Amino acid sequence: MEEFRHSYSRLCKESGAEPQETVLQQLQGLPRGRLDLATQSLTVDTCRALGELLQKEALLTELILSDCMLSEEGATLLLQGLCANTVVRFLDLKGNNLRAAGAEALGKLLRQNKSIQSLTLEWNNMGAWEDAFATFCRALAGNGALRQLDLRNNQISHKGAEELALALTRNASLQQLDLRWNDIGLLGGRALVNCLPRNKTLWRLELAGNNVPGDILRAVEQAMDHNRDRQTTFRENQARTHVLSKEVQHLQEEKSKQFLDLMETIEKQRKEMARSSRASAIRVGQLQEALNERHSIINALKAKLQMAEAALALSEQKAQGLGELLATAEQEQRSLAQRQAKEHRLEQQEAAERESKLLRDLSAANEKTLLLRNQVDELERKVGSQQEQLFLARQELTNTAAELKTRAIQAEEHLELEKKRSRQNLEDLERLRAKEVEHLTRRLEESERALQERVQRLEASRLSLEEELSRVKAAALSERGQAEEELIKAKNQVRLEEQQRLAHLEEKLRLLAQARDEAQSACLQQRQTVAEAQAQAGQLGLQVEGLRRRLQELQQELSNKDQEKVAEVTRVRVELQEQNGRLQAELTAQEALREKVAALERQLKVITGDHREALLDRESENASLREKLRLKEAEIARIREEEAQRASFLQNAVLAYVQGSPLRAMSPQK
Repeated sequence: MEEFRHSYSRLCKESGAEPQETVLQQLQGLPRGRLDLATQSLTVDTCRALGELLQKEALLTELILSDCMLSEEGATLLLQGLCANTVVRFLDLKGNNLRAAGAEALGKLLRQNKSIQSLTLEWNNMGAWEDAFATFCRALAGNGALRQLDLRNNQISHKGAEELALALTRNASLQQLDLRWNDIGLLGGRALVNCLPRNKTLWRLELAGNNVPGDILRAVEQAMDHNRDRQTTFRENQARTHVLSKEVQHLQEEKSKQFLDLMETIEKQRKEMARSSRASAIRVGQLQEALNERHSIINALKAKLQMAEAALALSEQKAQGLGELLATAEQEQRSLAQRQAKEHRLEQQEAAERESKLLRDLSAANEKTLLLRNQVDELERKVGSQQEQLFLARQELTNTAAELKTRAIQAEEHLELEKKRSRQNLEDLERLRAKEVEHLTRRLEESERALQERVQRLEASRLSLEEELSRVKAAALSERGQAEEELIKAKNQVRLEEQQRLAHLEEKLRLLAQARDEAQSACLQQRQTVAEAQAQAGQLGLQVEGLRRRLQELQQELSNKDQEKVAEVTRVRVELQEQNGRLQAELTAQEALREKVAALERQLKVITGDHREALLDRESENASLREKLRLKEAEIARIREEEAQRASFLQNAVLAYVQGSPLRAMSPQK
């Protein structure tokens, strides 16, 4: 306030006037935010300086200028400064003898200022100038900030009261109006009573000392009580709507958090699915590499088999040479030749029957050839003594050689046929195994794609359900807003009926909240079903991984069996057949799981149908609520018509009473 004091002194000196000592004394030590210059005779220069200061001062909220004997010019300068002020809330101009210029300046203040809420104009003469007071009333009609107005002892006549009544019909902010000790009279009181039904904010109107009849005062009191009740109900409704809005906001925040959590979980599941698909692709690649290795191993086995066949051919050639040597000694050792022939036939039969024992037979044949070589050495020693006998036996030897050649050719043809058959069998088995592996991989990929498509469909159904839930919530919120508006209108007319309607609508809101909770629980159940389907998909993925692991184990077994003999190939084939049977059993299990997934999808369809039926039920309930609200509105309209009839009856009775009273005869004619 010291700064305000210095600014006042500076402005007075700039205008060529001395500051008033009394004003300086009052400005020293005043409380913050309040300027009290009551009973100080303010000059025009002081009013000019104060007006300029009030245009810029942002700390004053209360300005008290009662009994300051303001002149018309000084009051105009002060009020012009207040027009640009946005901080002052309380203005007291009591006892300043404001007249026409002051009323016009006050009208300009009310049109431009949007911050003054309380205005005290007691003990002024504004009502004596009807045109200026009409200007003030028109400005009051357009003001939206003033809450309290004091016009006591302002010589307001019935015409001024009529102007005030017109202003009150358009004003929507004034709550307290004091018109005591004026000259309003019967006509002014009647004009005020007629304007009150169109004013819903004024709840305090003082008319004592205005020669207003008692019935008009009672009508004013009833209207004020009605407005006061309306204000209380409006505040209660505002409090309730505030609480309901907080609850709705809280529910929306919780729903948004739940939706964000759900989206995070879905994103995590998508990432896990993508990771698992990448891992499955890597594992399929590994399986393909293992299959390629298996092909290379089989090719190596084929090469080994060809080498064994070449060794067998060499051994057969050696056996033929030994047969020729044995033929030369057949005469002396027929028993030995016969045994060798038997062994040779046994070897051919074993080679034809079973390819897996060729190596073993070859080793036995090598041992026997070593024994035969030893025997041949012994026979060569004896050949020298028997050369003469050999010459005689040449003819027989040629015959036997021819027979042996024919037999060897037949044996070779038989061996080639058996070799071709074994190769064809091996190639057929390899093709079958490759086809089975391709079929299994194709089936696995198709199952993975089908599971992904089903998960996507489930997510789409979940999103559609969430959208339906949001639409239901929006419809419930809109209906609740309509119900609240209808409740506010109904409570303004009959308080008891409004309380009943509020209770009824709160019950309906509770039912709607329960329905919303049921919809949320249904949505949660659907999410659980989706989670179960995803868990089953994860189980299927685990089963696929188990199958791949088994394939890897089979490949490892095949790689371990590569170093074994050709005789174990048949056993490996048998094991492969067993594994194929197991894979088929697992494929049947996968088909059973697919059937379970289909059953889950059917359950989801049933749940969605139930949800739609529940939504239809809610819509029927909303329609019944609307019908009830329409009936209530009809009742309210009927009550309004009754009240209007009562008001008209009262007005006619008052007019009849006034026309029949003796005061009517004594009053002069207009």
